[in-house]
Amino acid sequence: MSERNGTCIVVGASSGIGLAVARRLLQSGRKVAMLARREAELRAQVHTANDVLGKTQAHAYVHDAGDLDSAEPLFARIEQELGPVDEVHFVAGVMPTVAIDEFDLDKDRHQVQVNLLGCMAWGNAAAKRFLARKAGCFVGVSSVAQDRGRVGKPGYHASKAGMDTFLEALRNRLWRHGVQVTTIRPGFVETPMTQGLKLKGAISADKAAELILRARDRKATIAYVPWKWRLIMFVIRNIPSFVFRRLSI
Repeated sequence: MSERNGTCIVVGASSGIGLAVARRLLQSGRKVAMLARREAELRAQVHTANDVLGKTQAHAYVHDAGDLDSAEPLFARIEQELGPVDEVHFVAGVMPTVAIDEFDLDKDRHQVQVNLLGCMAWGNAAAKRFLARKAGCFVGVSSVAQDRGRVGKPGYHASKAGMDTFLEALRNRLWRHGVQVTTIRPGFVETPMTQGLKLKGAISADKAAELILRARDRKATIAYVPWKWRLIMFVIRNIPSFVFRRLSI
């Protein structure tokens, strides 16, 4: 199987960054398994994509990223139906609204289940196959939220920090075998998940997808999207704790 000639999987592909990544992969001629929880929306997006292309390249697979035990058999089914997978993008994520005086374990559990454990389930399923083939690319879309524990969304920040650490460990395991693992840390992006947050300077989901695929092409280990967030987060990481705790960010 030649480089970037197999099937792509995009987990979280019915809207936002995941949909934008899937569309760009399809435009480049790739066959894409598009996975998402919302069946009607997913099938509509797949139908539209294939209509635009004039052929069947997009394929819908209904999947809840929090259903961890289904990742492995679904990966096997996709390969059986569409051929060997050589690229996986894990873009699924949840970020519920949390009040400043709210401490809700159910919300925390759900975020860890989807954002962290979902990434681990798909990362493990991909790693086994990529390791055996000595090739493959796994892209995990994390967040700049992983860099520090901020007051607004503790569960979200923790789940993304765990995701980042898992991706680093996976990369350290697989790099010597020719397998690429790229961590994406987006800043402000206009998506359904961020709707209503009034994020100044947010980029479009399509622009984020463009930058993600550029990072993939240059085999980046960690990429901030857009690049300016590397500088912003350098400053935020170095704010002393006694100052940081007084900020509302």
